[in-house]
Amino acid sequence: MMHPLIALLAAASLAVAHVVADQLRFLSGTPRSRWLSIAGGVSVAYVFLHLLPELGAGQEVVAEAAGEALAFLEHHVYLIALLGLAIFYGLDRAAVHSRRQSQAEGEADETEQGVFWLHMASFGVYNTLIGYLLVHREQESMIGFLLFVIAMALHFVVNDYGLREHHKRDYDRSGRWVLVATLFLGYGLGLVFTLAEATIAILVAFLAGGIILNVLKEELPEERASRFSAFALGAGLYAVLLLAL
Repeated sequence: MMHPLIALLAAASLAVAHVVADQLRFLSGTPRSRWLSIAGGVSVAYVFLHLLPELGAGQEVVAEAAGEALAFLEHHVYLIALLGLAIFYGLDRAAVHSRRQSQAEGEADETEQGVFWLHMASFGVYNTLIGYLLVHREQESMIGFLLFVIAMALHFVVNDYGLREHHKRDYDRSGRWVLVATLFLGYGLGLVFTLAEATIAILVAFLAGGIILNVLKEELPEERASRFSAFALGAGLYAVLLLAL
């Protein structure tokens, strides 16, 4: 368990990413800002070099906890990662469809209220999970913990950019504050509750799937005019850093 004060400072740092992201005007526009692509590369590198390798160890824990009743599920943790990816893909498609429908009806280029709150509820759960892991995520060292916080902070900036594009003023007025609140909610739950090791492994798997989808959906669409060189630079440099430590 991470020291509560250190975890609180980490949660506050991540909350700042939500609060100030709209002030980073240099991230806006097309072609996509190279800084967003670098941040996306860092997030993906952390998932593939740090979170996914943990799933192998977590798989053993989950398989043991599941017992013979679920023995037919040979890759429990990887299925959870796939589920996380699929859920956030579905949420993004719902937002895109809602915006297109609003445009077709001659309204503003933003999502309907129902879709907005569905997005906020889902990403609220996402942030609650990250806040909880700040307290209970096992790290080999303080440097490992800092690398996790940095990767998540950059990931939040990428997420905020996408959410603001979908929800416009609703996100600035209330959405980002929901995400800040749920981040601290997760931190608070981490202080009160200690989940089983198998449960934490499942949560980490879900988070890994969500991060992969939420980064790639921002980088891959052709209309983003994303910068592959910046994405590769961010992923490469962070990969070297992770492998060196």
